[in-house]
Order: sequence, then C-alpha cells, then structure tokens
Amino acid sequence: MSPDLDRAARAIDEFLAALGHTAATEPEIAGTGERVAQAFADDLLAGYGADPATILSETCATTSRTDLVVVRGIAVSVTCPHHLLPSPGTATVAYRPTDRLVGLGAMGRLVQCFGRRLALQETVAQQVADALVEHLGAASAGCALDLQPLCMIARGDRQHQARAISVATAGAPDDALRRALA
Repeated sequence: MSPDLDRAARAIDEFLAALGHTAATEPEIAGTGERVAQAFADDLLAGYGADPATILSETCATTSRTDLVVVRGIAVSVTCPHHLLPSPGTATVAYRPTDRLVGLGAMGRLVQCFGRRLALQETVAQQVADALVEHLGAASAGCALDLQPLCMIARGDRQHQARAISVATAGAPDDALRRALA
C-alpha cells in the first residue's frame, strides 16, 4: 500500500489544530502537515520498502579465511513507535562468515532497512543480527545500537545526555563477536 500523503498531511494539520496550533494564528507552521508527511514517507519510514534478503543477496564466495567482519559507526535514526520521535545514533554490526561475504555497504543498508521503521531499538538490533544469519548464512552475527532517544531527552525527565545501548546476537554463541560489539 502506497502512502496517502494528502491524508497524512491533513491528519498532521488536524493534530496540531487539536493542540491549539494553526497556521491562521501561527503562520510559521503553514505547510507543516505536508512536510511532516513527506519526511515520514521518504525518510523516517523508508525501511519498509527495503528487503533484507535482497540487500544480503549480492555476496561473493570467499576462499580466504575471515574470522570476523565488524563495521562500526553506521549512522542510523530509529523512530520510536510509542512517541514517534527519532533516536539518532550509530550501529556496530559484526558477523562470523561461513562461505560468503557481503559488501560492507550492505551492512549500512541492512541497518537502515530495519532502522527506518517504527520500531524499538532492541527490535532493530535483533532483526539485523537475525537477517545476517538467515539471509547471509553467517555462523553468528550481532548488532549494537548506541542511540540518543529523543523520547527521553525532549520530554519526561529530560535526560539530555541519555544514551541507550542495545546489543543483540543470533546464531552460535560467540564470545569474540560479543566483545566486538562492546
């Protein structure tokens, strides 16, 4: 189902009006509904259009031995399904290959596939790890997300320095992989 951007924009405008904010009284919010709808459709929820199996299908067979592949510093922003606020930060992804490797760029695309959805960060970390085992055939895999949840920073107790770290693994138990994610 493709998004109904006009309906989404009207809903955002109605949401703001229900909170007492309209373009008639606050001209700077004119067009906000359209911009928010477009941002969610094109960016914040773009992961729904990606398929992890496709992302991990472009592999290369390897005859060389690689014990562990680790990619750090993958930028990601996960949108919290409870408050619809983003949690920006970084991901570290690691896997122990069997007979196939995937390009390093695919690791970033895999994180975006799951991160650009309405999801808890713990779920995203587990989905990334599971996909590497299921679709790439990794012996073990893991994902660590180090995010700044705006639902903690911009509201509630306003913990401005708060970071939430989630680590998930899949496949065979692997102490070296766990250390790489720390």
